[in-house]
Amino acid sequence: MASPRLPSKIIAVGRNYADHVSELGEDRPPQRPRIFLKPPSAIIGSGAAIVLPAESAQVEHEAELAVFIGRRMRRVSADSALAYVAGYGCANDVTARDIQRAEQLPTYAKSFDTFCPLGAMASADTVNPADLLVECIVNDETRQRGRTSAMLTPVPALLAHITAAMTLEPGDVVLTGTPAGVGPLRHGDVVRVRISGLPDLVNQVTR
Repeated sequence: MASPRLPSKIIAVGRNYADHVSELGEDRPPQRPRIFLKPPSAIIGSGAAIVLPAESAQVEHEAELAVFIGRRMRRVSADSALAYVAGYGCANDVTARDIQRAEQLPTYAKSFDTFCPLGAMASADTVNPADLLVECIVNDETRQRGRTSAMLTPVPALLAHITAAMTLEPGDVVLTGTPAGVGPLRHGDVVRVRISGLPDLVNQVTR
């Protein structure tokens, strides 16, 4: 296990599970992956605090599989994409949902400092991303539970789609979307992201 290096960029994928699309009130999934960026300044590690910003009254958790890039990627095929991956980890794409809904855009709502908790990386040699159990547990209550096999666009195809537009550098991170069950985070909560075969990601929430 190793801690990820600071990335040049974090690429995130929205609405990549059909059940999450439904809970957001949308009639049908997107026709192609919805890509946005989070800043490296949002990254914290396991054990650090998620800080609730004064600008939002509705901050929510989103448990996700993170993909850590190991080699430079540009226009790779889905068939070869996993050979460029250094490893996988737990992530929490923390979101100011009220801001996201008001703006109808994800970036600002997901870019506050501490809004990208990342867990320690497990080597790609030890993990198959095709069918992992993804869970989010808040104060011992399981709120999210889904499998990566339910992704609308699986990891290899996501990497091919992303690298058709932009080069991924070693250390870059791809967040692959969240299953249903997103919910509010309050001051004092302890939020745990758990993915089978990966180190848990645990953060306390504070103001």
